[in-house]
Amino acid sequence: MNNERIDGRVGFPEKQGLYDPALEKDSCGVGFIANIKGVASHEIMTDAYHINSRMDHRGGCGFEENTGDGAGILTAIPHKFFQKIA
Repeated sequence: MNNERIDGRVGFPEKQGLYDPALEKDSCGVGFIANIKGVASHEIMTDAYHINSRMDHRGGCGFEENTGDGAGILTAIPHKFFQKIA
């Protein structure tokens, strides 16, 4: 597993605000990416893919087609687009 953070550094961030690296546990986490104003962008998908690529250790990659823990990317599909292609 790669310990590199999104900002390119290795290890935990410095203590700041409500975050304290001394309280970290050795377990899985959750990644959440969203635009607070609800604006869709390719950058959001790129960031979500980056987070999801860090979840391979959870088995979310699906070594068998019917397995996995649900790790993935959830997106909203606009109704007009879905109606057009369905």
